[in-house]
Amino acid sequence: MRLTAVVGIFIFIAVLVLIDIYAFQGIRTIARGSSPQLGKILKIAYWAICAGIYIWIFLIGMNFTRNTGPTRPFMQFAGIFLLFLIPKLVVVFVLMGEDIFRLLRMAFAGVYNMTGDEASRMTYSSGRRKFVSQLAFGVAAIPFAGIIHGLTLGKFKFTVRRETLYFPDLPDAFDGFTITQISDIHSGSFDPVNDRDELQGAVNLINAQKSDLLLFTGDMVNNKAEEMDPWIDMFSKLHAPYGKFSILGNHDYGHYVQWPSAMAKVENLQRLFDTHKKLGFNLLRNENVHLEKDGSKISLLGVENWGVGFGEYGDIDKTLAGVDPQAFKVLMSHDPSHWEKIVRSHPTHVHLTLSGHTHGMQFGIEIPGIKWSPVKFRYPYWAGLYEAGKKYIYVNRGFGFLAFPARVGIWPEVTVLTLKKKATA
Repeated sequence: MRLTAVVGIFIFIAVLVLIDIYAFQGIRTIARGSSPQLGKILKIAYWAICAGIYIWIFLIGMNFTRNTGPTRPFMQFAGIFLLFLIPKLVVVFVLMGEDIFRLLRMAFAGVYNMTGDEASRMTYSSGRRKFVSQLAFGVAAIPFAGIIHGLTLGKFKFTVRRETLYFPDLPDAFDGFTITQISDIHSGSFDPVNDRDELQGAVNLINAQKSDLLLFTGDMVNNKAEEMDPWIDMFSKLHAPYGKFSILGNHDYGHYVQWPSAMAKVENLQRLFDTHKKLGFNLLRNENVHLEKDGSKISLLGVENWGVGFGEYGDIDKTLAGVDPQAFKVLMSHDPSHWEKIVRSHPTHVHLTLSGHTHGMQFGIEIPGIKWSPVKFRYPYWAGLYEAGKKYIYVNRGFGFLAFPARVGIWPEVTVLTLKKKATA
């Protein structure tokens, strides 16, 4: 390993130590009013967990290789790491707020010029500090519990989301036509033994929607085509009367691992093409097909990945070749930034675009009246349905997970879209 990488690991650990030292002040304050035995146990347990994580970081960092990319053990580490880091950051934020208040109080009143004797001041200060420390750890328990749920149950909480879309120029024969969309399977993140029952339930859930058309919008694997091998028999059982179609996502190209040769990378991509065939998916690579029903047609478009910072292989003009400009069009495009930057302003009207990619960052809040995730600062169109200029995009929250092996508040999604004819005025 290069010296710069080793130095980087030690700097990272040093920053964590500073965070831990600051958060430990809250432990000390809480332990101050408890029995000596309990206080000692709290302190030892805190630093034992911290030391274990430091050692784990060092071992992971020293053995990480781009030959495989993030493995399941690496992702398990990431989950445990964030399980403890995020609550500690909450504690630090609360304690730092108290310390800032203290500094301001000292600046305006002066440490030795306050009313009352010094002993009463110290009693008030100590009691308040304990209350704030208890508050800090009480608040931190919320993300701690949320991440535990996300690591165990949340990542398998497959949720069906339904939208009905109305279009005045939808062919009459397709009034009521249903589309099930799945995206971002990231098959390499699932354990072929322990996760089989959960994924079988998800496949059954997809089939239970009995949609006319099934679309997969990219990122079948994390890096290598072989990751999907344990799941081919299961996912090949997906069915839809008007067919199954798919596109590639940024991870499918194998860019995020180091290959022994350029040819090996090409062979991996070809193997992934074959995997789509084995699954019964018609892979569209800057291509289009026509779906016919009762003598009417709609155009289904599939573009290769196009994303800001994630490779721009998609060619919308090539994808539209031979398509009647007046046809009703549904586009599969993995990255929603393609719709934002290209499709939305394209002279050819594309009625509906289906994307994925963001995963909703696998972390956020979605309750009535509140829809928020940190990913919104990177992607304005990050989850659900959006409309601009009578052009729609639906961004699927993803089926699987990557890096962080959990879902907190943003559940894995199966989308069911119903196309309806809207009468013109």
